Amino acid sequence: MDTYELDEVDKGILYYLQQDARNTTSTEMAEELDITASTVRNRLTNLEEEGVIEQYVPQLDYEKAGFQLRVLFVCTAPDEPENFAQDVLEQEGVVAVRELLAGAENLHVEAVGTDTDHLTEIADSLREMGLEIVRSDVLKAQLHQPFNHFGTSVSDD
Repeated sequence: MDTYELDEVDKGILYYLQQDARNTTSTEMAEELDITASTVRNRLTNLEEEGVIEQYVPQLDYEKAGFQLRVLFVCTAPDEPENFAQDVLEQEGVVAVRELLAGAENLHVEAVGTDTDHLTEIADSLREMGLEIVRSDVLKAQLHQPFNHFGTSVSDD
């Protein structure tokens, strides 16, 4: 896996994107970073092409959207078949999949549902794929913050 060498400008752009990508313009980032807006746009394109920025995804309040239950299924997956996590992610109701390097309990699947029957259907579909569900936990909250390594020096200036 090739890595991309980030400089301070790249880190500053990533910092501001993580703060609020939807409402932060390239002009605003340029002013904060003391560069031109065209430089920000060029850097964004480069970061996207290099795969540093994979996608832009909104953070949703599932409860407000009618999905009152959010569950973390801790699972053991079969012997690492190709693209297994992607196949799990494509299941109805699944919103996130985390692969772990551990042998057991190596797949964490976050799913949302309208009620317990809906979550039971999701669990059944996971089992049909060959997953062993070790446990399931109802999630109360999930908080996010930008990785503070990006932009610490930028925001302190």
